[in-house]
Amino acid sequence: MSNQDLVLYGGIATVVIVIALYLVYWFREKQSLKTEQPVTKPTGESTLGLRLQAYERLVMLAERISLPNLITRIPAGELTVRQLQSVLIEQIKTEFDYNLSQQIYVAPAAWQAINNLREQNIFIINQVGQALPPDMKGSELSRRIADLLNADPRASLHTMVLEALNFEAKKLL
Repeated sequence: MSNQDLVLYGGIATVVIVIALYLVYWFREKQSLKTEQPVTKPTGESTLGLRLQAYERLVMLAERISLPNLITRIPAGELTVRQLQSVLIEQIKTEFDYNLSQQIYVAPAAWQAINNLREQNIFIINQVGQALPPDMKGSELSRRIADLLNADPRASLHTMVLEALNFEAKKLL
């Protein structure tokens, strides 16, 4: 036997040992998976409380980002139209981001309703704000938003979103 033959047989033996060890490891893993308890999906009863709490949080979110509540909660003070516009939008985004995780627990239609309310409120704030001179007092922006909502109560999705959340939550009960 030559040195080349010894290297060849040694290489083959090494490959066979590695394959054998891998098969033993694979077989043991397969056996351990059979003996472990399968992960079960949570039942409807175990998540019901979380889902109802999520709907409660979304109702609170809808109330907090409703335009009438926003303009009364955030005083215009000495702010200009653009400054108040920025503060109102930032407040909506902050409230929304804080409750972002609730979408896991609610129906997609309910989450979409909240998202639509957020987008609509930002749109209204921007539209009314753009119609006013940027350096005008912020109280004028608040007044114009209130006038718009008083002139046509359907201008805001707020009531419809609350009804949708209520409907979805009642389906759980």
